[in-house]
Amino acid sequence: MARQPTAYWDYIKLEELLALQGGLAASDGELTNDEVMFIAIHQIEELWLKLVLRELVTARDLFRQVPVPEQSLAAAVRGIDRMTTLLRFAGDHFAVMETMTTRDYLAFRDKLSPASGFQSAQLREIEILAGLPEGERIPLGQEKSYMQMLRNHDGSPSSASRRVDARLADQPTLREAVDEWLYRTPIQGSVPGDPDDAARVAAFVAAYGAAHAASARAALALALEAAPGPEDAARLEARYQREIESAAAFLAAVEVPVERRPRASRVRAALVFIESYRELPLLAWPRAVIDAVVAFEQAFVMFRQRHARMVERVIGRRTGTGGSAGVEYLDQTALRYRIFRDVWAVRTILVPERVLPALERSELYGFFVPGATTAR
Repeated sequence: MARQPTAYWDYIKLEELLALQGGLAASDGELTNDEVMFIAIHQIEELWLKLVLRELVTARDLFRQVPVPEQSLAAAVRGIDRMTTLLRFAGDHFAVMETMTTRDYLAFRDKLSPASGFQSAQLREIEILAGLPEGERIPLGQEKSYMQMLRNHDGSPSSASRRVDARLADQPTLREAVDEWLYRTPIQGSVPGDPDDAARVAAFVAAYGAAHAASARAALALALEAAPGPEDAARLEARYQREIESAAAFLAAVEVPVERRPRASRVRAALVFIESYRELPLLAWPRAVIDAVVAFEQAFVMFRQRHARMVERVIGRRTGTGGSAGVEYLDQTALRYRIFRDVWAVRTILVPERVLPALERSELYGFFVPGATTAR
């Protein structure tokens, strides 16, 4: 049987889509343009978040493979880049919201109470799947937990709470999967499971730490030339010494519980190794993955910041419709909700190429080496 011709309006369900901006009104005639715009913008945001979630799942599923196929890394970067672009578009939509005045919004704001944008299950899903630790969540400024806010008013499960419950059970997170992939990175030609892997990684970390310390002292010498007096010189010396000590502590993962410290230290050494020797053919795509992850989280932070400024511009710093602290809460999430902390932190300790430790077994990082593999 021949397929019936497809019409554009049928394929995208246009009539059904255009009928969804009614809010609580019985007809469009009861709505102002501002309220229709408010509803439409939030619906568009949720569609962008749906696409982000799909790409997050795909990226997580790729990195949870052992080994991760090297030829798949380009697709992973493309997917993460798409997530970044989607979040940027979502943030840009706030400019449309800002065409609404405070009085325009107050005309229909009471209809929302006690609903809140915090109840966006998909935004919570993205945080969970990306890897935001549950213990780092910021209180809303009221008694209810974020999971209680996702339930119906009588405490029964809602579509939102069921979504988030399912996502909490959907393990591992992207951050955990990427960390496991990084853990298997060949460092100086050595991989986990090799008899001398721990010793080779420790030697690389020691050599790199020495290079970082030397680089910091060279920078200090230049800074001291411009120091106007002894007090400034002392301040500079203390600052650069803290930088050296912080780098050593970061590479040793001293803040991590002892039982997990060797693994965390190897992940951080892998990040340094990939960033430092990124010109090697078989490290080029891993480095692109790291860069894509940074861009994604940066876009997420900027989305939160843009949201906070839009809210402050339209309603100031009043309490949110759901009882949250409003702009204060949004500002805190933008400041403190960070997931890929090690990927960001490693940028603080990178050194010039000229002072890097000598690369060992460089032949393993080239193209078309018979019998060689970087499967991770």
